[in-house]
Amino acid sequence: MIPSKGHCVLRGTNEKLQCKKCLTPETVNPNYRGLEYSLSGPVLQKAIEIEKEILEGHKKKFKNVILLNIGDAQSLGQPPLTFPRQVLSLVAYPDLLRDKTFPEDVKLRARDILENCPGGSAGSYSYLCGMDIIRKKIATYIEKRDNVASNWENIIIGQGVADMAKLFMSLLKSNKYGLAAGILNPVPECPFYSSIIAELGLKRIDYFIDEDNQWNININELQRAIDEAKSRCNPRAIIVINPGNPTCHILTKSNMEEIVKFAFKENLIIIADEVYQNDVLKDDCDFISFKRILNDMGKPYSDIELVSLMSVSKGVFAESGIKSGYAEFVNLDPEIPPMFVNLASASYNPSALAQSTLYSLVNPPKPNEPSYELFKHEKNVIIGGLKMSASIAEESIHSLEGMSCNPLEGGTFFYPRLMLPQVAIERADRMKLSPDEFYAMELLQETGICVAPGSAFKQKPGTYHIRMTLPSDPEMAHEIMERFKEFHFQFMKSFS
Repeated sequence: MIPSKGHCVLRGTNEKLQCKKCLTPETVNPNYRGLEYSLSGPVLQKAIEIEKEILEGHKKKFKNVILLNIGDAQSLGQPPLTFPRQVLSLVAYPDLLRDKTFPEDVKLRARDILENCPGGSAGSYSYLCGMDIIRKKIATYIEKRDNVASNWENIIIGQGVADMAKLFMSLLKSNKYGLAAGILNPVPECPFYSSIIAELGLKRIDYFIDEDNQWNININELQRAIDEAKSRCNPRAIIVINPGNPTCHILTKSNMEEIVKFAFKENLIIIADEVYQNDVLKDDCDFISFKRILNDMGKPYSDIELVSLMSVSKGVFAESGIKSGYAEFVNLDPEIPPMFVNLASASYNPSALAQSTLYSLVNPPKPNEPSYELFKHEKNVIIGGLKMSASIAEESIHSLEGMSCNPLEGGTFFYPRLMLPQVAIERADRMKLSPDEFYAMELLQETGICVAPGSAFKQKPGTYHIRMTLPSDPEMAHEIMERFKEFHFQFMKSFS
């Protein structure tokens, strides 16, 4: 018998058994070759290295590293809201239901969840798609937000937006006339979308959002992108992030209507990432969901297929480590949601503990309940702090030579543009870094401030940016921006 490759073989009487590797870079799934998450690049790796050096007692020009690169609000000191943490505690340890220090509205929600857990325990497997009681509350939350009916059976609970987007986009993977499915992807982008598209073997169709028009989406640009892509793929969906990440913009109603008309003309599903919907930073801006836009436009646009995504990870709740969110399917063929359910059942069941936090988001304390005043106060402090931090960031950026920034309307980031001296660009090239990556690396090593370079989000050729997280503490924002302004002044002077 001739041994096949990958099996242990005897090379000679005096030789040891040898075993060839079955999985190598040449035999790995080709969709994973070169796949990377751009936010974990050299700037973050350097920040981790510096943090270790500080812990080991090495002296730096700063006392600590401030991680503004990934939008983890609680790592920047934003306190968790009391109400969802109390509900989470009781669900995890039901004996606390006898503790009189917990308010009755907290106990009520904890009992709701535990009664819907098999065996009354959060440690049991959860039901597919999430607990019905929570899905029904999500539908009520959506109806209150949009004044549009919502069917709870079209709502799926999962482990956050990335996982649900991946599961849904896997349903779009099909070949038509020998062409793979294509997804329109905004640039600047949220990096996990391009990672998902690559992992699934789909084709990414980049479209540039318009920085010169407060990051609105230009329909001519959408048309350019899709027309150029049709020879290499079959466009099937468009991703729209509103409020924007990394751009912190909010789309206008008229711009959203243009996008809907474009999706109708090109027969595209709209994948609406609406994670930052509760983080409006300007009094003259309002978040409007794509579901409401579809409804208000009437036929035939109200029949467009839509997937809306929401999470507890960002903004006021900022429970990034708990990982829970939902997807609402609108106008899909009735046979599609069951396919999604079957796909999800082969992947995971959402954690009951994570679902309890989502339950608190969509079923918060009411004005007549004991937790209401504290919950309202904590939310107002956080959103008020974000608004003040946004103003501090805007004023600081506008005061600096070689930087500009659009108004920060919604979300928890700001994304200023860098106009770097040619000498700095040439230095970056010699170091094999993108210019904004070089700027971010210098900022980190001089100040301890870790930001994400715009190249991690892709950007219009010839432009450079950085993304920074807005802390909800205005004093921290002021301290960061003072340190940042001093660095930027010295950087521009050194490379002029």
